[in-house]
Amino acid sequence: MPQPSPQISAWLAEYNAKLKALQADGFVMTPTTTRDGLARLTSSMSSDNVQVDRVIDSVIDGEPPIAVRVYHPQADTALPVLMYCHGGGHMAGSIDVYDPICRKLALSSRHIVIAPEYRLAPEHPYPAALQDAQSVLRNYRDMLEKMDVKFDNRLCIGGDSGGGAMCASLAHMLRHDRDIRIERQVLVYPSLDYTMHLPSVTSNGRGYFLHADRMQWLFDHYFQHGEDRQSVSPLYMELDGYLPRSLIITAEFCPLRDEGIAYVERLQQAGISVQHLHFDDMIHAFLNLEAIAVDACQRLYDAVGEFLNRAPAR
Repeated sequence: MPQPSPQISAWLAEYNAKLKALQADGFVMTPTTTRDGLARLTSSMSSDNVQVDRVIDSVIDGEPPIAVRVYHPQADTALPVLMYCHGGGHMAGSIDVYDPICRKLALSSRHIVIAPEYRLAPEHPYPAALQDAQSVLRNYRDMLEKMDVKFDNRLCIGGDSGGGAMCASLAHMLRHDRDIRIERQVLVYPSLDYTMHLPSVTSNGRGYFLHADRMQWLFDHYFQHGEDRQSVSPLYMELDGYLPRSLIITAEFCPLRDEGIAYVERLQQAGISVQHLHFDDMIHAFLNLEAIAVDACQRLYDAVGEFLNRAPAR
């Protein structure tokens, strides 16, 4: 039987014990505690001394304006663009929290990474975040030109967890749009089924960091207008039109594992180019746990770089 890596297992034992004690003392999740928790976790587990040639904070013009952080690993070279949407269950995460991750992505992918500060639930429920990300895709070229940033016309998107869900949703939403051509997408343990019906939600939904009841709570804050959760789940969206070449990354002990695998199978059956990378000893959010998942994180960054640069175009 597969097991989480020894480092992950030891960390989970400590994490679950602390969580049990907090719950016994009456701890209640709130948006603030959720955001603070992800920020502290990522900061304590991620190296923050990664140097990128050029890092710029800017704004995408629109209603509302969207703050972005741009990472250019080779400022004197025109490189393709990767818009990366951070994880956090549509409620947590930010460009500051994900700064160490985006730096590594820029270096490993040799892409200009654009990280949007998209709006979060519950203050801004569905579809505000998707509208923000789509605005970035429509307007990033003008922003980069004004900043005198060298880039070429190749566009990719990527994200983890809720950010992966956003990217998959955007790819479907834009599949008939002639103005935005997404060449490739990278989905890291993405949330693709808001109905939470697949088996791994139950089998991995307790004890492996991301709990099923927490997922339900996050989704209830994200969808506040009676949305049909199946119709807004990328796993069930139509596969007609153009969809980008995809790399989908899953983890064995993640409650989202089965929906990622099911999405790979759907894309394959539809004749859409897809690669699948599975980590058989990892949990959800291991990218935020770099200190105890060093090899897995490096393998992920290497795979993303290889996929974005070496895979043949469709």
